[in-house]
Amino acid sequence: MNLLNRYLLSQFVKYFLTVNCGFVAIYLLVDFFEKYDDFVNAGKPLKLALEYFLLTIPFIVDQLGPVFILLAGVISLGILTHSHELTALKAGGVPLHLIIRPIIIGSVVFTMLFITAAQWLLPITVSRTNTIWFEQLKGKIPLGILRNNRYYYRGLEGFYSFAWPNPKFRIFKDFSYSRWNATYNVDSLITAGIADWNEQNQHWILKNGQIQKIQENGHYSITNFTENEFQFPEKPEDFLIPVNKSAEQSLTGLYQEISRSTVEHEVRAAWTNFLGRISYILLGIPLLLLGLPILLYSYRKWGRDLSVAIPASCGLAFVAWGIWGALQSLATAGYVSPVLAAASIHIVFSIAGLVLLMRNDC
Repeated sequence: MNLLNRYLLSQFVKYFLTVNCGFVAIYLLVDFFEKYDDFVNAGKPLKLALEYFLLTIPFIVDQLGPVFILLAGVISLGILTHSHELTALKAGGVPLHLIIRPIIIGSVVFTMLFITAAQWLLPITVSRTNTIWFEQLKGKIPLGILRNNRYYYRGLEGFYSFAWPNPKFRIFKDFSYSRWNATYNVDSLITAGIADWNEQNQHWILKNGQIQKIQENGHYSITNFTENEFQFPEKPEDFLIPVNKSAEQSLTGLYQEISRSTVEHEVRAAWTNFLGRISYILLGIPLLLLGLPILLYSYRKWGRDLSVAIPASCGLAFVAWGIWGALQSLATAGYVSPVLAAASIHIVFSIAGLVLLMRNDC
């Protein structure tokens, strides 16, 4: 590696670490003021609080990693432009693609580190932070497991199984509740397409369902219903589902969920989760490819570099997040292919960025 490449790569690494430390510090500061009172009220020692906040850092970096790569690359090239180093390099006969090559290499290296962390580091740290927050502070013990986008819980009197598309809302899909007798046979089974929790009346409302109940002769009576009310022992808040629960699974764990799935929609959801996880980690590279020419165009048109490029880069990141999230939802619902949902934004942003960079390189 020649002197120029080492210099450019060191600049990228320096600004990546600077942006990383700045965003993580702000995130931890806000998180500290929001949650430290919970540790104090629970009578937990400061050591446990520090452990929780330190172990949160890998999750923060994982969530903001694509933005860190984008901003580090934009700032690196922006500083070169602002100090006229970019002009000097191009005047000396160094083409633009050789100037940005170390930045692209740096983004690939950091992306590989993110993949490594998602495989081996995040499952450990996220599991530990969930244990500290929900079990040691909130006193909630997980009642079940998550498999193939379905939740399975053991209640006081029976077993629950359901899909929970959005934990912010107490609406469940493909809901089932079963009770077992002393001989381990199903005493009753209640299934429904939709289950809703009525907060005002404190009961469950099941729609488009069926009740199967065992009779004295060992056969089951079947009753269908369009809508019915039930009083189960558990409420939705009893179902402990951490927001970042899926991050406890490694990449290989997400892939293994595909082979465990037997129903078509479960296989599709498992593929969406696996490919979407990888897609998100890789999102920083296409963002960088598109963000660099935006910087160059802003400097050429307005004579400004970072003052325009950084807000534009943040806006680009939010647009990418929105498109990525929408595609993942469509893939889960079966409207688009999981492969298309995972790769389309990368392909479009990369091609657009490369075309713009080639025009700037002329």
